[in-house]
Amino acid sequence: MADEELQIEDAGGKKGKMMIIIIIVLVVIAGGGAAYFFLFAGDDPVAQQRTESGDAAGAAGSEDVMEEGGDAQMGSALYVAIPQPITFHIPGGGRERTVQIKIQLLVRGTDNEETAKVNIPLIQGALLRVFSSSNADDLVTEAGKIELREKALEEVQEAMRKYTGKDVVEQVLFTGFVMQ
Repeated sequence: MADEELQIEDAGGKKGKMMIIIIIVLVVIAGGGAAYFFLFAGDDPVAQQRTESGDAAGAAGSEDVMEEGGDAQMGSALYVAIPQPITFHIPGGGRERTVQIKIQLLVRGTDNEETAKVNIPLIQGALLRVFSSSNADDLVTEAGKIELREKALEEVQEAMRKYTGKDVVEQVLFTGFVMQ
């Protein structure tokens, strides 16, 4: 009789351990699935650009419009990311500062998108000229950042006009701004 009770207790202990292991495995799988969902289920930029440019299967026609002052066709808004953040040193307030800016360019239509992508080094050079001529004391304020962005847009448009004959970039957007 004592042997039977011992066997029942051992069997109960094995079932309890097995349940704990199963619960741990299920929690790990659920956590991994949740992590995958949150990391990889965001907006797909490639698919988003396809739908914005009208390349998706369900798109009914294109929304191209004529530019008021010229004959260039303007399409939907597309964003071209500068591959690497631009890092530069500027003087200010008693010591030199390091600034790093992540940039995206707003262009209209796939033709302008391709032109901007081909001319990334030209655009980076124009941006670096503008950024390196700035002052750290000005970049501390929001007004200084807006002024820098406007100067960057003018310089990029001027460089693109010189080499391609048209305004390719509509806006220069700062998606990251760090000053140390």
